[in-house]
Amino acid sequence: MNGKPQWLAQHKAADIPVQNCVNMEQMKALRAVFAADRIDVLCVPREGRKKKLLLADMDSTIVTTETLDELAGKAGIKDKIAAITARAMNGELDFHAALRERVGLLKDLPVTALHETLDETELCEGADKLVHGMRENGATCVLVSGGFTFFTSAIAEQAGFHHHHGNELEHDGNVLVGTVSGVILDKDAKLAFLKKYAGELGIDLSETVAIGDGANDLPMLTAAGLGIGYRPKPVLEESLLNVLKYADLTGVLYVQGLFANC
Repeated sequence: MNGKPQWLAQHKAADIPVQNCVNMEQMKALRAVFAADRIDVLCVPREGRKKKLLLADMDSTIVTTETLDELAGKAGIKDKIAAITARAMNGELDFHAALRERVGLLKDLPVTALHETLDETELCEGADKLVHGMRENGATCVLVSGGFTFFTSAIAEQAGFHHHHGNELEHDGNVLVGTVSGVILDKDAKLAFLKKYAGELGIDLSETVAIGDGANDLPMLTAAGLGIGYRPKPVLEESLLNVLKYADLTGVLYVQGLFANC
């Protein structure tokens, strides 16, 4: 240690100063040690830890579910769609092809199913505190999703994001037509949005934080100054130094040295 530990929240989150940040192999060993007690360990430089831009994935990150899978439940094919989603999120399938296949299976589903799914969608614990906490500290907050703008627009407003981006699910006003319009928002687009907003704000990528759960988030997470895997799929847990497997989303505030008292 290199200093005195300090509670950020009593018996919930603590700063423990160290001389040097751990490497990936050391972090994996620490995770194994603390797993039985469900304690997350993250390591960041003290200098510049408070970030000015947040980019967050939506499905299984800001909301508790995969909205496309839940939408498929309205068509009675949730298990079939969820199996494809799981493989895509772990990087086993081409994202574009997997998205088109899943959307195609929803052809002729009534548009009312979108509204029903949205009504049933819940924020992950701490999501609103994360966004409002960062806004109170002057950060810009952006929701970026390989899901659909029908959901991102509502969830962004509910959680307090400044901006949102997603894919456009096509319908004729009554039923889904089984296609996605325009260019598909994928892992490359998420990375592009990170760079775009950083450029517009005149900040370095080191001043950004990104959070997500699946392979589609990895380029964005590795490029951000602080990339955090939230309830990460194996591909992220193996690749990222910082993950939150147990804590709620207020952990993203704590790791920046911020108090989640908003």
